Amino acid sequence: MAYRKGQSGGLSPATLITQEIIARLEAGTKPWIKPWRGVPVSRPLRACGIPYRGMNVFWLWMVADMCGYASPFWMTYNQAKSLGAQVRKGEKSTIAIFYKSYTKEVEAPDTGEKTDEARRVLKAYPVFNADQVEGLPERFHPAATLELVEPAGREADLDAFFAAIPVNLRHQGCEAYYEPTADRVTMPPASLFNGFDHYYATLAHELSHWTGHASRLGRDLKNRFGTAAYAAEELAELASAMLGAELGLPVTHLDNHASYIEHWLKLLKDDDRAILTAAAKAEEAASLLLKLGGRVTLAQFDDASDNAALAA
Repeated sequence: MAYRKGQSGGLSPATLITQEIIARLEAGTKPWIKPWRGVPVSRPLRACGIPYRGMNVFWLWMVADMCGYASPFWMTYNQAKSLGAQVRKGEKSTIAIFYKSYTKEVEAPDTGEKTDEARRVLKAYPVFNADQVEGLPERFHPAATLELVEPAGREADLDAFFAAIPVNLRHQGCEAYYEPTADRVTMPPASLFNGFDHYYATLAHELSHWTGHASRLGRDLKNRFGTAAYAAEELAELASAMLGAELGLPVTHLDNHASYIEHWLKLLKDDDRAILTAAAKAEEAASLLLKLGGRVTLAQFDDASDNAALAA
């Protein structure tokens, strides 16, 4: 792999991704925070322009950050060729993941009755960043800006987006938090933030927690993650990063202190598929908020068939 040679071995995609994330966390860096370095905020994009979803978002962000790639576009070797381009000699691929569905005949142990059971298996396929490819059209290389792209001040469209979400929201004190029992989000007054961009980003983070209420997504992670449920609920960080990429909000100011990192490390070391589950739940949360706020994006479309085509 380009980012860590000789380490992939025979590891499953879930184990490989989790090990890389653990390495970044142990170094004190959250891989899903600030990977875009001065270019317009974007999810990773397929060659056709469709955004990646779920774990692929954070994984490809992390690989881009580790390798210094500026382009958000990723493609297979054959896709590059079809565009009249060529992967540079010596460049190494990374992986993108997808789930392949299939049915298996199973026999009930008590009755012997045979039925077809739907199953899914995690698959991976090799992709290259556009920065590794020569001869691509200019659209695959967005021009870098001199400074991070951030909304300047209050914006009417973002006010309208958040106002459309039917949340019980109050402004008081100097802390931002969500109360599950009261089903209420509390935010400090906007005047206490350095700018409205950080206010919007913090609100997006707390609303990601709000989506987990039983009356909405009913997100109960206790059975899956046990005592690490608190760390798993910090998938709100992942959801707000996704939401930030869609709305143009910063995420660099969100909690990055040692206690959160320790929670994530324990969770990931105990379960190498935990981050995949968390990313999928984060996608659900971000999609719900985008729907409630009246935003429809390409990333919300069902991309199962597209994933299968890309892996071919």
